[in-house]
Amino acid sequence: MDIRELLAPDVDFLAFGEPAHLESAFALIRNELFAELAGAVTAIALETDRVAALAVNEYVQHGVGDLDTVLREGFSHRFGELDNNRRLITWMREYNETAERPLAFHGFDVATEMMNAPSPRTYLEHARDYLGLDHDIAALTGDDERWNRTEAVLKATESPGATPEADRLRVIADDMLVTLYAGAPMLIAATSRARWDRARIHLTAGLGLLRYHRQAAEPVDDSARWTRMSAFRDAMMAQNLLDIRDAERGPVLVFGQNRHLQRNESHMRLGPMDMNWSSAGAIVSSLVGDRYRLIVGSLGSSKAIDLGEPGPETFEGRLQSRVGEWGLVPARELPAAETRTDTNPMQGYFPLDQATVDGADAILHVSAGTDTQALVLRG
Repeated sequence: MDIRELLAPDVDFLAFGEPAHLESAFALIRNELFAELAGAVTAIALETDRVAALAVNEYVQHGVGDLDTVLREGFSHRFGELDNNRRLITWMREYNETAERPLAFHGFDVATEMMNAPSPRTYLEHARDYLGLDHDIAALTGDDERWNRTEAVLKATESPGATPEADRLRVIADDMLVTLYAGAPMLIAATSRARWDRARIHLTAGLGLLRYHRQAAEPVDDSARWTRMSAFRDAMMAQNLLDIRDAERGPVLVFGQNRHLQRNESHMRLGPMDMNWSSAGAIVSSLVGDRYRLIVGSLGSSKAIDLGEPGPETFEGRLQSRVGEWGLVPARELPAAETRTDTNPMQGYFPLDQATVDGADAILHVSAGTDTQALVLRG
């Protein structure tokens, strides 16, 4: 299957999911596909913090900063340490130096980890300073560590998200957002549309973090609390993707974990907790319909995550017998099969299931994610 078959003229998003962050084959294939699609797509959006990624876009489009600093500061979740992201950014900068329409780089995530989420202070202060207001944001947030520490996410009673100060911050942030839009004509004339957009992105990120921390403070059982936190994160991802779509006005290649991009409901077991929520992909596809196209990543075996060969009756086993080293298969051509069970949560790997396959347009299967450089060259 040729990937360009998925890029009809009216497509907004071509989403490419990976089943495990720790297997590098998918990011390497992503780089190859993005280079192949340059010109047909306008940008790439990765599962990394949207605010931090602004620095990456400045580098790839205008050469602002140096590569090492951009990789260190322009990615969340330590994704800047990955060699394939370095290769991607290096290639984009070189391509854009002569491109008629430079490719853009975006993050569509918020800076949340499973075990912590940052203070909203710096995001709100950026917007405050742009608007020329005098709100004492730091006095309300207090020490950033109150928000950043693991306990603030793991225990509702330790979260600052439901304090009177946090409630006051949400009112201030909401008022600043209205002020930003109300003053748009004067602000853009006095600064630029790019600076106005940057302030808006910072402000919506700060508001999102306040909402996320508010869910972390909910006095409910852990399963319900973590489900709500997961749902809020994906909802913010979806909002970011729609905003990126409006900014780019052309197809965007989106890359992230299958669980964030799939069309069906996401499910995850975390210890005794059983969580189900709508993924960013499910939200976006419900709003834009066929303008969202989805390639789900599938992995047979991997030394990187200690994943053995799949059983022949599983989806991955069926694909192993059909695909060489890697290949793209229309999802409708994959017959019903079983979900593999030879995995463990420490791998960070999610096998295919029937609902995920049914919601996909295509499956990109990697048989063995070991020698990924040779894999791409021969794929």
